[in-house]
Amino acid sequence: MKPWKLSRKEKKRLLGNGPRIEEVFNSLEAQRTFPRYIHRDVKEAVAIARKFNIEVLKPMVLEVDRKCMADHDYVPEEFIRKAAEWGFYSLFIPKLFGGKGLSFTALYPFIEEIASGCSGLGHLIFIHYLGMGTLMPSFNFRVINKVLKDVCESEKTGTPHLLDLVVTEPSSGTDLQEPLLWNKAKVGSGAEKVNGGYVINGRKIFISNGHLSYWHIVQIPTDKKNLAQTQCQFVIPTGTKGFSFGNKETKMGHLASTASELIFEDCFVSDENLSMTNESFIGLGKSPEWIGHTFLDYVVSSSRAGVAAISTGMARCAYEKALDYASIKKVNGTLLINHQWVQAHLADMLSNVNTARNLYMESAYCNSLAGAFKLLSSSRPLQYFLRYAPEWIFKASNPILDLDLSTKLARKYAYGLYTEQERNASSGWGSLVKISCSDIGVRNSLLAIDIMGADGLRHDMGVEKLLRDSKLQQIYESTNDINRMNMFDCMIARDIPEAVTFGTL
Repeated sequence: MKPWKLSRKEKKRLLGNGPRIEEVFNSLEAQRTFPRYIHRDVKEAVAIARKFNIEVLKPMVLEVDRKCMADHDYVPEEFIRKAAEWGFYSLFIPKLFGGKGLSFTALYPFIEEIASGCSGLGHLIFIHYLGMGTLMPSFNFRVINKVLKDVCESEKTGTPHLLDLVVTEPSSGTDLQEPLLWNKAKVGSGAEKVNGGYVINGRKIFISNGHLSYWHIVQIPTDKKNLAQTQCQFVIPTGTKGFSFGNKETKMGHLASTASELIFEDCFVSDENLSMTNESFIGLGKSPEWIGHTFLDYVVSSSRAGVAAISTGMARCAYEKALDYASIKKVNGTLLINHQWVQAHLADMLSNVNTARNLYMESAYCNSLAGAFKLLSSSRPLQYFLRYAPEWIFKASNPILDLDLSTKLARKYAYGLYTEQERNASSGWGSLVKISCSDIGVRNSLLAIDIMGADGLRHDMGVEKLLRDSKLQQIYESTNDINRMNMFDCMIARDIPEAVTFGTL
C-alpha cells in the first residue's frame, strides 16, 4: 500500500483531529448544499444596493449625519420611506410569509453595500432583520406568520412596521447576550404570569431602532435570579398599554439609527403574543439551560456576521475615499498616490477589505450549514419549494403554519437534533468575524485619515464619520473582549478538558 493511500477509517480519524473540514472550510462545504439561485440572489442583492446607494443614499448621507448631530431626536424619515419604496424590509423575508424571498446568505453582501454608503442607515436596515432573526429561532410559526405578513403589508403603504431586538438594561448589557455570563447578570426587568398572559415591568436601554420600530421582540425572564431557565420572548407592538418610549440615547456613531429607552409599566401581554419560553421546549431531550443557550447562539451567530458585514462596508468606504483623495491630491507637485508610503497604505487597506469580506461570508455559510438558517438550508427540496412554489400554495399553507404540530416538528429539528459541535462552530465563527472585521473597520478609517491628514478630519470628507461609526462596532453586539471569551470557549477550550473559560469561574 502506498504511503498516501488511506483507508476510510484512517481518513475519518485524521480529519477528526485538528481543524475539522466542516468547521474551517464553510464555503467549500456550502458548495455541496447551496442551489444555484443563491449565487443569483447575491448578485441581485448587491446590484440593488449599489443602485440605491448611487440614487438615494450617498447624496443624503452627510446631511442626515449633520441633522442627527444637531438634534439627537431627529429621525431620517425620508430614508425609511425610500427603503420601503424599494422593498428593503421584505426583501429577505421568505415568500412563505409574504416576502420577496431572497436568500439570507445574500443579506450580508447587501448590508455591506448599504453600509459602504452609510453605516448608520445600513445599521437601521440590519437591525430590522436582526429582529426577524431573533423571532425566527422561536419557530412559533403562528406568531412569525402574523408579524412578518404585517411587515410586508405595511411596507406597501409607505409606513413600514419595522422590528427590533429588546435585551439590554441599565444594570445589564453584554452579560444578557452571553450565556456564559448569565449567572452574573443583574436583571432588573421581569415578567409575571397572570390569567391570559403576562405582566411585564422594567426598563430596556440602548435599543437600536427602538423609536423606529413597531414590533418589539422582547427577551425577558419570569425569574430574575434564574435567567437560564425562565427566559421568555414576547412580541409587543407599539401602542400596547403600559409600554412607552423613553429617551433617545446621545451617541457618537451610527447616528441615523436611534438607540432608545423602552419602558414597561404593568404592561399586559397576552399569551397570543408569547413566541417562546425555555419551558415550551420540554420533551426535546434538552435542558431549559441548553435551549436558552442554543437559542441565543442562533441569534448572535447570525447578528455578529451582520455586524462584520457593516464593518466591512465601512472599511471599504474608507479605502475608496482614501484612493479618490490620493488620486487628485498633490504634495510637492507629485500626486499623493505616487508616494511609496501611500501605495503601501492603500495596499494594506484593500487587503483588509478583502480579508474582512471573506471572513464574514465564511460565517454566513456556517450559519446556513450549522446555525440559524440550518432548517431552511437542510434539503434541496425544501429550498426549491420555498423559492419556486406558487403564491396560492403558500396561502393554502397558512392553516398548517398555525398548527402546534408544525412548531413542535421545527423545534425538534432545530433544537432536539442540534449538536454541540454545530453550535460551537456557528457561535465561534460569529465571534471570530465580529472581532476581526470591527477591528479592520477602525484600522482602515485610521489609515484613511493618515493619508488625508487634516482634510480627513473635515466632516464633508466623510472619513471622520467612518471612524466614529467603526468604533461603535467594537462594542456593539457584545464587546470584542466578550467575543474573545466566547470564541475561546467554542473553538479552543472544547478540546482541552482542563480549560475553564475566563469569566465563568
